[in-house]
Amino acid sequence: MPNFLENIFAQLKRADGRVVLREIRGEQFVGVTGSELLEQVGKVRVFLRSSGILPGERCALLAPNSIRWVATDLAMMAEGVIVVPLYSRQSPDELSAMMKDCQPLLLFVSDAQLGEALAQSWPEAPPRILLEQVLKENPAKASPDGPISRADSDIVTIIYTSGTSGEPKGVCLNVGNLNYMLGQTTDRLGQLMSAAAAEGPDRVFHYLPFNFAASWLLLLSCLKRETTLTLSTDLNKLPDEIRLSSPNYFLNVPTLLERVRCGVEESLSKRATPIRSLFEKSRVAWQRKSEGHASGLDRFRLLVAEKLIFNKIKQRFGHDLRALICGSAPLAPETQQFFQMSGIPVLQAYGLTETTGICTMDGPRETAEPGYVGAAIPGIEMKTGENDEIVTRGPHIFPGYWSRPEETLRVLQDGWFHTGDQGEVNARGKWRISGRIKNLIVLNSGHKIAPELMEEKIARLLPAARQVVIVGNGRGYLCALITGTLESAAVQAVLEVINRELPHYRQVRNFKLIGSGFTPESGLLTANGKLRRDVVNSRYAVEINAMYEERKEREAVSRQHP
Repeated sequence: MPNFLENIFAQLKRADGRVVLREIRGEQFVGVTGSELLEQVGKVRVFLRSSGILPGERCALLAPNSIRWVATDLAMMAEGVIVVPLYSRQSPDELSAMMKDCQPLLLFVSDAQLGEALAQSWPEAPPRILLEQVLKENPAKASPDGPISRADSDIVTIIYTSGTSGEPKGVCLNVGNLNYMLGQTTDRLGQLMSAAAAEGPDRVFHYLPFNFAASWLLLLSCLKRETTLTLSTDLNKLPDEIRLSSPNYFLNVPTLLERVRCGVEESLSKRATPIRSLFEKSRVAWQRKSEGHASGLDRFRLLVAEKLIFNKIKQRFGHDLRALICGSAPLAPETQQFFQMSGIPVLQAYGLTETTGICTMDGPRETAEPGYVGAAIPGIEMKTGENDEIVTRGPHIFPGYWSRPEETLRVLQDGWFHTGDQGEVNARGKWRISGRIKNLIVLNSGHKIAPELMEEKIARLLPAARQVVIVGNGRGYLCALITGTLESAAVQAVLEVINRELPHYRQVRNFKLIGSGFTPESGLLTANGKLRRDVVNSRYAVEINAMYEERKEREAVSRQHP
């Protein structure tokens, strides 16, 4: 049976004269057909062979998403070279640490400046190869060979985790992992698009960096299917790029969908009273409809809202959207409901790099449940262990971390991978993610609190907040760091509302406003936007201690003047 890469090459040959991949450049598309992409792949393969790179050796790829990135990735895999994809916006020091760990023989870069910054951080970095130079100087193969033969156990890629705590680790994924997972993803996409089979290839928009496992998985899924994949080239122009590409579906992180919802709601809040009232009443009507007891008036309001409000929301994504796919982190239930109400299904997926990107997926033929990330996909076992930790086993589990056998043994026990995520499963087999084991806050009273859901709730009630970080490990109560431009009175009002609903040990007793938001460049967020809590706690130790001292002083004054 052909492996995943052989299937991709066969699909590209069938798409000889059809555009399979394109970049948005302003208002124009720059694309390649299947044969043109294979020609670029052939040029990179010629270069790899002339450089003496052998199967099983490692090469790094540092560049933004582009057609050239895809051609280089496919060429390295076809030659049996282990691909080490790196994030072009990550700091040179972090990139150097990753490369020191896996020691690639070559570094493919998109531009000289990017390579020079890395060389300054690590003078012993491997030779830097410009993608453009490789494609310009090497001859095309008249008839590109298929991929070399690979065993299921052969390593395809080393993807470095974001490193929310400690150093990033290189996650090895092998041919067997990709064979299995791409079979699952392409099947789900086939279900999503089954009613549109006569309309031609899938149209997919993509903006997430290919060095993330789920993003790369979607790329390979699109190359394996009959698809026209459109790559974003300017994140500042995402709304225009999305409308121009008019996709059937695309992969998202919660941040973008939250931003769309907040933008729409803020815009509607400035509209005339009748429109604002219609939106709020339609929200209630939709909730009743989803619970199965909508009245005639509810249905009428939804019909009017669809014409006056919801259709305009859908137009933001073009006229051909079938669904939005969302991963990386759980999506707020309110946001998923917002899109469902607008007639846009949001299909959630959950997984880690170590699980080949995915463990669960919402089924395209089912109604997604807000707050849940779907059921385990066929062939995957999932259950909860100690502290409600999700553990899983199956053909999606990675073989191990690069050169870290002790770390591998710690997370792989008796065939089960310990995700570090907390969760629960409902009677319908749908999973809900509630937090990270490592993020558990243990008060000096012994109470354990998962901070994520509380942080999300505070952030939803404070739209101007960029990040909310709850602290209190080893302390007597919880406090919060909040970034963004906010008024203290507004924060206090929100905390009072939330605290009334919580037991005493989960109440947030004090907070500190921090004007500027956390960013990956500051080292306080990972490359894909997750909090580096240990770094935040360390960098803001003075402010955190001050919160607790301030609280003590207030309590002392209160005792003296009851």
